[in-house]
Amino acid sequence: MTLPAITLGFILATLYAAVFHLAAGGDARRLAVYLIASWVGFAFGQVIGTVLGIGLFDIGTLRLLTATVMAVFALIGALWLMRRRQMFV
Repeated sequence: MTLPAITLGFILATLYAAVFHLAAGGDARRLAVYLIASWVGFAFGQVIGTVLGIGLFDIGTLRLLTATVMAVFALIGALWLMRRRQMFV
């Protein structure tokens, strides 16, 4: 991957986390969790897209479709885990 693709991926994953935080609500700690989840999910989706050769909606070397889908799954998983944790506290 090139540096511009990494930068664009970082910006997109951060934007996904910010929009998710705006929709789901919460404090700064939740925003930090959403950011980490989105970054990790986006990176994992990029790797999966590259390994499996999924080339839909590519922007240069950035596998936008798989990276976005995995970032969204990671954000939903983070929200689910945080809500589940609140039930037991």
